[in-house]
Amino acid sequence: MISRPSPRPSGPPAIWFVAIRTGTGADVFTERLAAGLIQRGVRAEIAWLPLRAEYAPWTVAVPTPPAWATVVHVNTWLHPRFIPERLPVVATLHHAIHDPALRLDKGRVRAAYHDHWIAPVERRIMRRADRVVAVSRFVADMARQTLCDLPMQVIHNGIDTGLFRPGARVQQPGEPFRLLYVGAWRRLKGADLLAPIMRELGDHFELHYTGGPAAARDRVHMPRNMRDLGRLSTSQVVAAMQDADALLFPSRSEGFGLVAAEAMACGLPVIAMQGTAMDEIVEPGVTGMLCARDDVRGIAAAARLLAGDSELQRAMRLAARKAAMERFSSTAMADAYASLYRGLSGAGP
Repeated sequence: MISRPSPRPSGPPAIWFVAIRTGTGADVFTERLAAGLIQRGVRAEIAWLPLRAEYAPWTVAVPTPPAWATVVHVNTWLHPRFIPERLPVVATLHHAIHDPALRLDKGRVRAAYHDHWIAPVERRIMRRADRVVAVSRFVADMARQTLCDLPMQVIHNGIDTGLFRPGARVQQPGEPFRLLYVGAWRRLKGADLLAPIMRELGDHFELHYTGGPAAARDRVHMPRNMRDLGRLSTSQVVAAMQDADALLFPSRSEGFGLVAAEAMACGLPVIAMQGTAMDEIVEPGVTGMLCARDDVRGIAAAARLLAGDSELQRAMRLAARKAAMERFSSTAMADAYASLYRGLSGAGP
């Protein structure tokens, strides 16, 4: 007797997320998307897996798909063993970590991990998926070059523009221009550039940064105009953004730039580097400044230009908030994914 595959479920979309808890922006994405879908009346639940599911998937039990689910949504880093056979799969690409320009910044061990473990996993997931979504055009283009050339839809990550909103900060006469860095203390994020930039800027500028224990070894070499905020909760990040004049974000590896979009929602101009997804998040001269890669003097010059022109600051603050509301809201993201799910689950438009 010939065995036939079980028919795929149809009907209104009901989304089962299978995700590894990593403590990164990917977690935030999954939580925000699930919440946005529920607000629209779409059933959505998350099955969280421990971090070891990424590098030792055989040590983690495979969760059973709920009977109500019509679509499973995963990150491309999820090992294929966790993908159910009977459900249509949506896979989201969150990064461009295989960018050849990053090899020297990653180090040998991390580069080998990405090349020999993560990349093969991602290729299998992308080929298995019914729909592949990239969080930016940059991510989609890099995936086609380094992973596999498949059709991809671009849906930008969404942010809570009600939570991330402008504060009431007014720079006082004689007060330093306050820059903010929010991110992991890693070379890939440009953390090694912060001290040289602030040394170049001098005492008329100050930087509040999220360093914590990871930055301890570097602190002895930092200039006095840098202040460590430590690890921040979401509400503390919002408060720090509302108490800053601009976001300094010299990341070398950015698939989307969630922190930049959140800062823009808070009305902050963003000073970033070219060559990542920042090219499509920040509009130069309108919502921020984009500088050449690793150009410390160029980044410092951009900060000076912004600090010295109050009208430019005001215009950029307004434009940044407007762009975040129109292009990067969690509402727009949830709407785009809901439309995609409907097409997969046979529910019609």
